[in-house]
Amino acid sequence: MSDHEYVYHVSAPVTEPPRRVVSLVPSITESLFDLNLGSRIVAVTDYCIYPQAGVAGLPTVGGTKNPDIEQIIRLSPDLVLANQEENRPQDIQALQDAGILVWVTFPRTVREALNLLWDIMDVFDEPMMVPRVRLIEQTVDWLERVQQSREDDDTAPCCVFVPIWLDPLMTFNRETYIHDLLTLCGGTNVFADRERLYPLEADLGKAQPYPENDPRSAGRDTRYPRVTLEEVVEAQPDVILLPSEPFAFNETHIPLFAQLDVPAAHHHRILLVDGSYLTWHGTRLAYALDTFPALLCPTETP
Repeated sequence: MSDHEYVYHVSAPVTEPPRRVVSLVPSITESLFDLNLGSRIVAVTDYCIYPQAGVAGLPTVGGTKNPDIEQIIRLSPDLVLANQEENRPQDIQALQDAGILVWVTFPRTVREALNLLWDIMDVFDEPMMVPRVRLIEQTVDWLERVQQSREDDDTAPCCVFVPIWLDPLMTFNRETYIHDLLTLCGGTNVFADRERLYPLEADLGKAQPYPENDPRSAGRDTRYPRVTLEEVVEAQPDVILLPSEPFAFNETHIPLFAQLDVPAAHHHRILLVDGSYLTWHGTRLAYALDTFPALLCPTETP
């Protein structure tokens, strides 16, 4: 979804607490259940798999990229929860044209993800889980202080490479939630400043990129560049994290990176991780904060 189609809505487009909700975002579905709001969900997507017991009895309305608009309209929800990156603008527009209120979220930092949780509890007028969210926030506060201390002490960074796809090999830059999360947890994204180039052949050094003012690159998402293994070697990551999603990396992929002349391979720090901890903003953030600081900075624990 283009950044020019929708923006992150600071507040939901409702005047009363919603009672009938359709969630088109897996991470928000889980968060609603965790925030004691599962009873208000009337439908979810095929990819909303957590919590397993909670979503088991709910009707599904298709995928995040191809929801059944007519089915959603028939459900007469008070609110549809969507995400700028995960859901298509044409689907959101179709729902809005039908008179359905849609809250389009788009947290790109850990703090924005936390703010979304506070907003949800406020909009739905459900404060029961305030202590849980406050605990997550306190952990974020602590990690921010640790990160500032590292910078003040000029502590050597833990350089991290995280591929999100294999063929082509893809990663992310500093304009993403994943980057901010890893930074908070003590990692330095080795491709923080790498932008995706167009045409796509230019991203792999096989063609000249379009000039900055070329209309063919206007509005294109530059946050997820293609990279080569040679670029990974040049970046010299100390740790390589292989997530289970969006591409399902597993043990068979470890040898591909273990053969590289990088510290992560030399020190056996090529690690399989739960991809949802990296990409699911929401209450799953608590799992991420409990996992990644120890992986990236094993001598420091919150």
